[in-house]
Amino acid sequence: MPIEVRKPTPAEVAHMMQCPIWEKEVSEFPWHYDEPEKCLILEGDVTVESASQTVSFGPGDYVLFPEGLDCTWKVKKPVRKHYQFG
Repeated sequence: MPIEVRKPTPAEVAHMMQCPIWEKEVSEFPWHYDEPEKCLILEGDVTVESASQTVSFGPGDYVLFPEGLDCTWKVKKPVRKHYQFG
């Protein structure tokens, strides 16, 4: 299953606003998803590369990461996001 980047529905925004916030400075790091993640990007500029795709996202994007994904995060501008695992 690929990484999905799209604009959220109003219901998705309302739900994600109740979720915790994660922040990360400009950096590059590998990541493995043990479970799926949904996130709503509040700030930043990020590119995520996996073996099968490269996606970029920023403020206002709703991003869905599949379970089992191995990827590299490239944070080009500090990122701030609401997130939910599972």
